[in-house]
Amino acid sequence: MSNLSFRKAGPPDVEAVRSLVRAAYAQWVPVIGREPLPMQADYEKAVRTHEIDLLHADGHLVALIEVFAAVDHLFIENIAVLPAHQGRGLGHRLLSHAETKAIAMGLRELRLLTNQAFATNVRLYQSVGFRIDRTEPHFGGGTTVYMSKTLASGLNEQAS
Repeated sequence: MSNLSFRKAGPPDVEAVRSLVRAAYAQWVPVIGREPLPMQADYEKAVRTHEIDLLHADGHLVALIEVFAAVDHLFIENIAVLPAHQGRGLGHRLLSHAETKAIAMGLRELRLLTNQAFATNVRLYQSVGFRIDRTEPHFGGGTTVYMSKTLASGLNEQAS
């Protein structure tokens, strides 16, 4: 994958977004005994109300990140990588993209939540500086893990 590029999703991309998310999350169905919530999301609405950036490798859609800005942070609603492309650093690339986006918006924190059973995802987030803020039981069973990462401002402060 030598040529990576991002493009913002729009209404014509709804089916591609839905298909990618369903493929990426299918591995978790046997782990938690149900479809993860991103597999059930309304992507017609999401492409209108959230920012979904599509990651293409050599012209093919391979991953996406869905975010929205809150008052004091950028919330990562969804990260999805096609199974054939997992383990190639695209998750790190997507998280770095979110950091850049947040800093450009003047936000200094990223937040997300995940299922505790998705241990590889929790480890990925921790490996790039996310901390676990809290956990709580999920209404559908399992445990939700709330995570956040404080971002460097990127601004050099000078002593007076």
